[in-house]
Amino acid sequence: MSFVEELRWRGMLHDIMPGTEELLNKGMASGYIGFDPTADSLHVGSLATIMTLIHFQRAGHKPYALVGGATGMVGDPSGKSAERSLLSEEALALNLKGIQGQLEKFLDFNSGANSAEIVNNYDWFKEFSFLHFIRDVGKHLTVNYMMAKDSVKSRLSGDSGMSFTEFSYQLIQGYDFYYLWKNKNCVIQMGGSDQWGNIVTGTELIRRKDAGEAYALTTQLIKKADGSKFGKSEGGNIWLDPQKTSPYKFYQFWLNATDEDVKKFIRIFTLFDKEAIEVMEAEHDAAPHQRSLQKTLAKDITIRVHGEAAYNKAIQSSDFLFGNTGIEFLSELTDDEVLGIFEGVPNYKVSLADLQAGVNVLDLLATQTAVFASKGEAKKMIQGGGSAINKTKIASVDDVYNAENLINNKFLVVQKGKKNYFLIIAE
Repeated sequence: MSFVEELRWRGMLHDIMPGTEELLNKGMASGYIGFDPTADSLHVGSLATIMTLIHFQRAGHKPYALVGGATGMVGDPSGKSAERSLLSEEALALNLKGIQGQLEKFLDFNSGANSAEIVNNYDWFKEFSFLHFIRDVGKHLTVNYMMAKDSVKSRLSGDSGMSFTEFSYQLIQGYDFYYLWKNKNCVIQMGGSDQWGNIVTGTELIRRKDAGEAYALTTQLIKKADGSKFGKSEGGNIWLDPQKTSPYKFYQFWLNATDEDVKKFIRIFTLFDKEAIEVMEAEHDAAPHQRSLQKTLAKDITIRVHGEAAYNKAIQSSDFLFGNTGIEFLSELTDDEVLGIFEGVPNYKVSLADLQAGVNVLDLLATQTAVFASKGEAKKMIQGGGSAINKTKIASVDDVYNAENLINNKFLVVQKGKKNYFLIIAE
C-alpha cells in the first residue's frame, strides 16, 4: 500500500496538492514536517503528525523532522487568536533538546538511504541578515498573496490584529521549504490541515524563485466525537514527557476513549494494518463492555512512547486503584509516580513532626485534613467498617497513626468506601 493510500484508509488525509500522489508512487522521495518548539515536550496532539512521518518512512521515503529553532522565535499565527509571548534563546534551546529526544524514539535513523534526519532551521537562518532576507525571499511573494491566507485574514478581522513579526512567519516557513528543497532534495512538506497556507507558500516560493516543483499534503486535525478538544484532560495537555504526564495518566487517557473515538484513534495512532484493526473492531462490537479496543490502543501507544516497564506500572497502578493490588506496590514507585497515580485525587498535607509523635485517627481525618467533614462523620464510618488507611481497615476510632505507617516515608492512602481515595502527604 502506498503512503497516500495508507493515510486515506486511516482517515488521516485532508488536503493533497495535485501530482503529489503520482510523484510519491515513482520511488523514494524526501519530505519533511516542522515541529514548533513552544514547550520542551511534544503532546499527544503531535502524535498524529509523528505518525505521518512514520508512515512516510515505512512507505520507503526519506523523512526529515524540522525543529524550529528560528521559527520558534517568531511564533506561528495559524489557529491563534492572539500573538504568543516570544521565548528566550535559552528556553528555545531547552525545548529543542526535549523535542529532538522524543522524535528519535519514533523514526529510524539507521535504515540506509531513507534514514530519518533531524534539522534545525536556526542553522540556516542564524547568518541570514534581514536585508538579504527581504531581497532574496520577500520580493518573490506579494502582500496580496500573503494577506489572502486564512491565518492572516482571521487575525486581521479580529480585535488583536497582527504584528509584522507574525505576518512574516509564512515567509520564514516558506523559505524553510525552499532551503530543504534546494539542499536536501525535499519535494514535499506535510503537516496538519491548519498548515496548508504556510506549506503552499513554500511551494510558491520554490516555483517563483527557482522555477522548481514542490508538493504539499496535510492531515486531519483530530477532534473528539463530542466536539471537545483532543489531547486535553482536566489537568491540561497530555504530554509525551513522563515528568509532565505520568505514564499512568497517559495510559488512562487512551483507555477512557469513547467507543466512537477509539475506532478513529486506533487507525491514526497505531501501526496495526487494516485487516487486524477490522478484526479488533468486530471483537469489540461483540462485547463492548470489555473495552478491548481501548485496552489495545492504550497498551500499544503507552509502550511505544514510554516503554514496556512503564506500561506494566500503569497496569499495576490501575489494579491498585480499581482492583486488588496491595499497598506494597506503592513502595516500588518514586514519589512522582505515586503523585501521578493520585493526580486529581484530593490530597492533604500534614506535619511530619506531628505524625512522628502520633496522631489519633479522628484528628488525622477530620481535623488535620478534611477527608471527613467532622469527627462525628468519621467516627460513624470507621465504626461501620467503611474506612481504610493503606488498604487496611481502620479498626477503631482510638487508633493512632505515626511515621512508621508512612509509605516511602511520605504518604498515607485513605479510602472512604471502596472507590473514594484521598492522599495524605507528610512534610
